[in-house]
Amino acid sequence: MPPTDYLDWLRREGRIVVVGASLAGLRAAETLRAEGFAGELTMIGDEPYEPYDRPPLSKAVLLGRAAPHHTGLPHRREIDAKWRLGVAATGLDMEARRVRLADGDEVEYDRLLIATGVRARPWPKEEEARLDGVFTLRTRDDGAALLRRLKAGPRRVFVIGAGFTGSEIASACREQGIAVTVAERAGAPLVGALGGVIGAVAAEMHRENGVDLRTGVMVTALEGDPAGRVRAVHLSDESVVEADVVVVGLGATRNTEWLTGSGLGAGPRGIACDAGCRAFDFRGIVTDDIFVAGDVARSPHALFGYQFLSLEHWGNAVAQAEIAAHNMISPSAERKPHLWVPAFWSSQFGVNIKSVGVPPMGEQIMITQGSLAERRFVGVYGYKGRTIAAVSFDNTRWLEFYQREIEKGAPFPVEFPTVDRRPEGRSPVDADFPDPALPTHGPMVTLSGYSPTDQQLVFHPARH
Repeated sequence: MPPTDYLDWLRREGRIVVVGASLAGLRAAETLRAEGFAGELTMIGDEPYEPYDRPPLSKAVLLGRAAPHHTGLPHRREIDAKWRLGVAATGLDMEARRVRLADGDEVEYDRLLIATGVRARPWPKEEEARLDGVFTLRTRDDGAALLRRLKAGPRRVFVIGAGFTGSEIASACREQGIAVTVAERAGAPLVGALGGVIGAVAAEMHRENGVDLRTGVMVTALEGDPAGRVRAVHLSDESVVEADVVVVGLGATRNTEWLTGSGLGAGPRGIACDAGCRAFDFRGIVTDDIFVAGDVARSPHALFGYQFLSLEHWGNAVAQAEIAAHNMISPSAERKPHLWVPAFWSSQFGVNIKSVGVPPMGEQIMITQGSLAERRFVGVYGYKGRTIAAVSFDNTRWLEFYQREIEKGAPFPVEFPTVDRRPEGRSPVDADFPDPALPTHGPMVTLSGYSPTDQQLVFHPARH
């Protein structure tokens, strides 16, 4: 069948399966219908819920401003799909074009979109992880369970890991007057994502808001009482902190294990795909019937040396899903590349933090607007003479400008009349990112090499 005839048939009566009832999965399904796909659409999800919004779980939900069951994502249009919820995908037969499910069923496809995202990395000692009072925060059920425990008035919450989620949880606790201790192996919060210069500001924010912040330490054990409830946390400096709630914030694991043995180019860093969201197989050959979108994807980006990037961000999931859906049902000449500039935001301790670009790629940083001391500033990152990223604390109006600078490969150091000439902004300084070989919660953007089949990638599981 000629390619154009096949695409016409696919659009009319083909079978498209979306694995991952997620933000990316839903937006892809809506785009497929909006662009004329009239065939059979199946949505597969391991949770029993239709797609919901995750960012509020560590913000509004923990503060009691939103109920966990009211975080469902609005549908932009009717998608007329078969929903297979509460059943996980367990395998993929690329030759037969079938997805195997945990209940023993198999679902056939003509085009497949994988949007399985990530899950919270659990505490590595299983017996300790099962103690009553030990939580992770990724799913709606996680948010509901942790909210119930916070409402019960714990004596102290202990957060393992000072990444964005850990810091937001600590902020929510302090806003409610709950005592909280945060342990971070690195020298400050957020250093994996933003570097030590910004991490020092984040550390001050924690401490000024009453957080007992412990840096440069690892958690060695969680201690339970005879009833199986957590009661204390042991640290590598031999200190012991009593706590009746422990939240494990050790970053995320990409949901790719179900693809083991499938022949797809999937691993701990995600599923490799090209700029058009088509997945690679393990030989580095691009497929034409399997596409990837969202947190689970790793794809090359022209703005960042064509390195493969893995992004954990709401906006990226939407943008990549829309591109993937368009390309799934379009001829090659009409396909589009996914070149979205990475971005993220966080709200903690009353401060709005936003970033564009890839800060962990930065070698140096300049404070170009505002002041670190005032917690209202913009920091710009440079890499090999190029502007590569920018971060703002309560000063978002400059980010659109710096995004354009990143997109055109503007020079670094930054020299504009608008640059604040206070002493701290006059010249670049080392951005002070930790050694990537050290285990940490990790950045929101991960650069993972140049080859979709590179088996030499170093994977550093988080251990505190």
